[in-house]
Amino acid sequence: MPQGDYKKLADEELVFRYAQRNEQAAFTTLFERYGHLVFGVCFKYLKDPEAAKDAMQQIFIKLLEDLKRFKIEIFKPWLYQVSKNYCFMQLRKTVYEINNDTDAAADMEFEDGWHHKVEQEQLLDSLEISIEELGDEQRICIKLFYLDKLSYADITARTGWTMMQVKSAIQNGKRNLKMKIEAKRNVNT
Repeated sequence: MPQGDYKKLADEELVFRYAQRNEQAAFTTLFERYGHLVFGVCFKYLKDPEAAKDAMQQIFIKLLEDLKRFKIEIFKPWLYQVSKNYCFMQLRKTVYEINNDTDAAADMEFEDGWHHKVEQEQLLDSLEISIEELGDEQRICIKLFYLDKLSYADITARTGWTMMQVKSAIQNGKRNLKMKIEAKRNVNT
């Protein structure tokens, strides 16, 4: 199919052609169609054109794998949510790095609750690490349910797993996350 003909295809057809047939031109068309929108979302949250450009590139690099892993029914809102989540993770990392670079004693003098904020950041980091340690099914379902705010039915449609598999993965994933976080806390205390 000539490159120009890809521009006539719907997003979901492009996703299918890339994910199932490995047609690189379909992915290129999605990038051309949505690269500027992803950049705009990233710029809105990151407030820096270079950081937004880097984030856009990282998101599309991640899409190379994600489009093959997930069943995506409506591409544009899914891409928006992925972009937003990526920016939130970058902002959270930045806040954590700033907190680690500041003089703790000086901050405690001027900011009530500084200690609480550090604990929250440590808990979020522990949660992020623990999620990545889960098995594939649990990790994917936990991320889709809690981060992307998808329903059980949406997760079932996107992943191809049964409703029972999705519910089980979320329930077991929550239990495993709790155990992992508690174990990390016990090591740190």
